[in-house]
Amino acid sequence: MIEVSRLVAEVAEVVELDINPLIAGPSGVIAVDARIRIASAAGPAAARLAIRPYPEGLEETGRLHSGATVLMRPIRPEDEPAHHRFLARLAPEDIYFRFFGQVRALPHSQMARFTQIDYDREMAFLAKPMDGEEGDETLGVVRAVTEPDNERAEFAIIVRSDLKGQGLGRLLLDKIIRYCRARGIGAIVGQVLRDNRPMRRLALEFHFVERPLPEGDAVEVVLDLRKRRRRSA
Repeated sequence: MIEVSRLVAEVAEVVELDINPLIAGPSGVIAVDARIRIASAAGPAAARLAIRPYPEGLEETGRLHSGATVLMRPIRPEDEPAHHRFLARLAPEDIYFRFFGQVRALPHSQMARFTQIDYDREMAFLAKPMDGEEGDETLGVVRAVTEPDNERAEFAIIVRSDLKGQGLGRLLLDKIIRYCRARGIGAIVGQVLRDNRPMRRLALEFHFVERPLPEGDAVEVVLDLRKRRRRSA
């Protein structure tokens, strides 16, 4: 299904696709017969899609302080199993800082909402190892959900507990800021618990402004993305 969706998303000339019969079994899927109808494309394939396709052009690499290279890419539905393992490896304090409470595990319904996203309304970047023994494990994730008017995006970030101090959080935060700025979003905001001093320091390094909230143990950090555009104009 993923490969078929990529075909439809990338080839604008495909106007009809019929796979019949399609036999599915324990060992895989076999397409016995298929028919594709093509026509002259009136424009890019993505323009006719209800949901924005996977933005492959947003993939990029970064380097940790240890010298290891990581791949930062948009999240995909098939990342759900690794996301469960990622959550299981987080220290209780890190879970509390991210979710403002203790979460032992997330059900499939909740994890599906994290991994099956509409790229036009929100974005989540994963950090994956490029080499070594980590395989396809998730090392960290940053997420931003944009308001309908494109004025603000609310972000959240978390890094695997055993990778703190390696610069991964900085890489991911820089990635989401650059993405939001390129989308023309006015400001990026987040809520951070007062006791989460490492995150508050990181936000200040990126020139976020702290604002007290009327109640609770959190502060709001805000970065006005329009200021840089005005200075460079």
